Amino acid sequence: MSEPQKEEKKSAGLLRSSAVVGVMTMLSRVLGLTRDVVVANYFGASGSADAFFVAFKIPNFLRRLFAEGAFSQAFVPVLSEYRTQRDLQAVQQLVNYVAGTLGSVLIAITVLAVVAAPMLTAMFAPGFYLGDEGKFELAAEMLRITFPYLLLISLTAFAGAVLNSYERFAVPAFTPVLLNVSLIGSAIFLSPLFDPPVLALAWGVMIAGVVQLIFQLPFLARLHLLPKPTWGWRDPGVQRIMKLMIPALFGVSVTQINLLLDTVLASFLQTGSVSWLYYSDRLAELPLGVFGIAIATVILPSLSRKHAEKSSEHFSSTLNWAMQMVLLIGVPAAVALFVLAEPMLITLFHYGALTDRDVAMAAMSLRAYACGLVAFMLIKVLATGYFSRQDTKTPVKIGIQAAVANMVFNLLLIGPFAHVGLAAATAMSAFLNAGLLLYGLRKSGVLIWAQGWLVQIFRMLVANIAMAVCIVFLMEQAELWLEMSVWQRITEMAILVVAGVSVYGAVLVLAGIRPRHLKHA
Repeated sequence: MSEPQKEEKKSAGLLRSSAVVGVMTMLSRVLGLTRDVVVANYFGASGSADAFFVAFKIPNFLRRLFAEGAFSQAFVPVLSEYRTQRDLQAVQQLVNYVAGTLGSVLIAITVLAVVAAPMLTAMFAPGFYLGDEGKFELAAEMLRITFPYLLLISLTAFAGAVLNSYERFAVPAFTPVLLNVSLIGSAIFLSPLFDPPVLALAWGVMIAGVVQLIFQLPFLARLHLLPKPTWGWRDPGVQRIMKLMIPALFGVSVTQINLLLDTVLASFLQTGSVSWLYYSDRLAELPLGVFGIAIATVILPSLSRKHAEKSSEHFSSTLNWAMQMVLLIGVPAAVALFVLAEPMLITLFHYGALTDRDVAMAAMSLRAYACGLVAFMLIKVLATGYFSRQDTKTPVKIGIQAAVANMVFNLLLIGPFAHVGLAAATAMSAFLNAGLLLYGLRKSGVLIWAQGWLVQIFRMLVANIAMAVCIVFLMEQAELWLEMSVWQRITEMAILVVAGVSVYGAVLVLAGIRPRHLKHA
């Protein structure tokens, strides 16, 4: 097989793997939206809902920071290098040491956090502590139940990173489905058994962590890499991972830190602000998780191997391909979220306890998040270009600049725009972050523009304008959506989505984009 044919096969494999991860993640995100529909129906944007979202966001934030963020980005390149240059016994030893060291550290952190739950709650939601004692105590109580999820899900992410390194992408991508199923079941079946009922959601998080970890172990066993946890702090492989991980703790998760800062400041705003930001963020997270994180997950092992093989041309072409995929999917997703903000929120969440005002307030922050969606997705892909080369320092420096900018934007915008200003500040800092990451890759010569970028951007621009015009033309006013029945809302939304996707795809084809363009950088 010739070299161009090999590269075409690899490109097709990346697209196929991205599609697999995307489909599995789509299933998870759809169930996640179903979960949020159930939570909104049972608890709305009440004080108890605010308390749960804070209690869940703290371990969830740390999960993204440690597990999906810094740990995976540090662990996968080292594991890929071991896989490429050493035998299975050496890989097994590394897996054993990492499992034992990571597990021991996380157990210690979990014990401390459970004991210090009120202190953590006051730190992450100071507005509760200063202004609403009942909400603060409820959030602290639930945090004691939800925090062990960090230990369980981090070990799950460790198992998933091993599977991803061996191109077993489907299982880790499917695993989050189990969290959503657990929370849906807890809200429906367990909430009547608790006082207050919202405690059922906290126990649902704990149950999900156990189930997700157990689910992945048989697949590790098939690879003959089921870990035998061993303390290995001084092992050279573990030391390298720790050295890469410590700066990556900040660099890869700036977006999550920014979102957490939104929650801290929102706790000082009127009741419902935390929930409005949560529901709008959840909708923005759908395309980010399905496509942005899926593409970044798939290219990380590939980029790590290309770097180990010193294949700079193929490294650059993979990054070009990933960015084109982000723009091809991320821009229309952002346009759709912006235009369809109220109809989407009404269709998904406007039942039970969620009011008309809640929909209107969440729609405003959703539009702000939508403006930054492409930047959120590009950060995931561009940061991978650094971590695959075991460069964690540069994203850290960029992340610090973006975080400082985010706080400045927050303070400037929260006064006049309340919770919407917080969402807008996050979007603005994301563009700064993505821009600096891109500039760094270009300046270092790692990323060289592929031919045809300007033509592709023009094609996408025309297609997105056509899609937006189509949706606006067909869309009913928000007041009419509020009066529709459930099935009317679903039918109208389906029509709008199908029409928008059809017009977007048709214009892309008419503009000259063909399936082969999706395979080559």
